[in-house]
Amino acid sequence: MVCTPTDFRERLKRRDGLLVPGAANALAALVVADLGYEAVYLSGAGLTNTYLGLPDLAFVSLPELVQHTMAIKAATGLPLIVDADTGFGNALNVRYTVQSLERAGADVIQLEDQVSPKKCGHFSGKEVVPAVEMAGKIQAAVDARRCPETLIMARTDARAVEGFDRAVERAQLYEQAGADVIFVEAPESIDELERLPQLIRAPLLINIVVGGKTPVVGRERLAQMGFSLVLYANVALQSAVKGMQTALSLLKERGELDESGPVASFRERQRLVRKPEFDELAKRYSKS
Repeated sequence: MVCTPTDFRERLKRRDGLLVPGAANALAALVVADLGYEAVYLSGAGLTNTYLGLPDLAFVSLPELVQHTMAIKAATGLPLIVDADTGFGNALNVRYTVQSLERAGADVIQLEDQVSPKKCGHFSGKEVVPAVEMAGKIQAAVDARRCPETLIMARTDARAVEGFDRAVERAQLYEQAGADVIFVEAPESIDELERLPQLIRAPLLINIVVGGKTPVVGRERLAQMGFSLVLYANVALQSAVKGMQTALSLLKERGELDESGPVASFRERQRLVRKPEFDELAKRYSKS
């Protein structure tokens, strides 16, 4: 494979709270790119909800994740963070997962330390594997990548299971194992948010889940704390659900709905998916 140079690693060193929205599919990623965001996150929860209509309980397979990674990368070209859950198995499986997602276009591959099958980071009843097992999986991920520009993100869900201090210890161990970015899921107070960048040297991602366990703090304050990435993994999905419920409720009530309703126009939808570009291509090839 050809390694594509990227400055995303350098971008993370600025620790300025880069806002990253999640996208569950290529269309959502196009909206993210169209609004001028600098990166996009393929949410495992969002993909499971939208693609399968199921809760975030590890139902998506690696081939399905690879397919959506390719689609989003082709649609936007933005730096793409891919949620690979637990890596689809042990350290050997993680090697294959990383190689597959790297070929598909992932710029950052996220792996977590939950017991498989995993649960959403803001669900109760999570379990984590031994820290040394996860460190081995991180090492396998680092060894498996073929491009040094591909980043490995280690996520720990230990805050809810073992407490904040143990979660920090795990994060430090994962950094030592070679993780480029650290993600401590679901800190539960402002104090914990403030302490994390003081205790972990690697670039940090904080996940803000609307309705979740982590306090909602503004991007500027999180940047001042020292977070590199501020993730809103499923705000696009939650707003889309709300929009669909609103529009379809009106349709059911009225029996009709036009562009004056709470919908994007037909023209706007075609613009987002680049229909005019394909029209021009069709003209070009019909003349040859």
